[in-house]
Amino acid sequence: MAIDFDWLEDLKRYPDKRPFLKEQSLWAVWVYRFGKRVDLMAPGIIQKINLVIYQLLFKLVETVTGISIYKSVQIGAGLRIWHFGNIFIHSQVVIGKNCTLRQGITLGNRVEGGAVPILGDNVDLGAYAQVLGGVRIGNNCKVGAMSLVISDVPDNATAVGIPARIIKD
Repeated sequence: MAIDFDWLEDLKRYPDKRPFLKEQSLWAVWVYRFGKRVDLMAPGIIQKINLVIYQLLFKLVETVTGISIYKSVQIGAGLRIWHFGNIFIHSQVVIGKNCTLRQGITLGNRVEGGAVPILGDNVDLGAYAQVLGGVRIGNNCKVGAMSLVISDVPDNATAVGIPARIIKD
């Protein structure tokens, strides 16, 4: 099952032997992956029970860690969240493989019902970076801490500032 593979790839990005006990951010990733598994279950009472469990776990982890990742988000394998707290990801965001998020990240729309960001593979977002609107961040990109990204970032680029500008291709 692809979700099991994704979870194993997530775990590889955490260097500790027992990361689930040491990295609170991993709790949010696990709950997200669990929610995706619930969506794949056959409709019926078992799925409904698991959906209630998912919703309770989601709210508990969101409250304890400050990380909000809805199961409707599309995230590739190998997500790594450094630290935890104040991470909000809009329910329609797409995140590629092997991406890194740090504390204070917001990935969302600029107006209610507006377009949301798409992140390529191997994207590294610095602490408190904000990516808003229908922008695309290409593969192998870095976004500096406290940057505000409101326009596309090409592959292999580094973006910093408010608003973010490309400083390195």
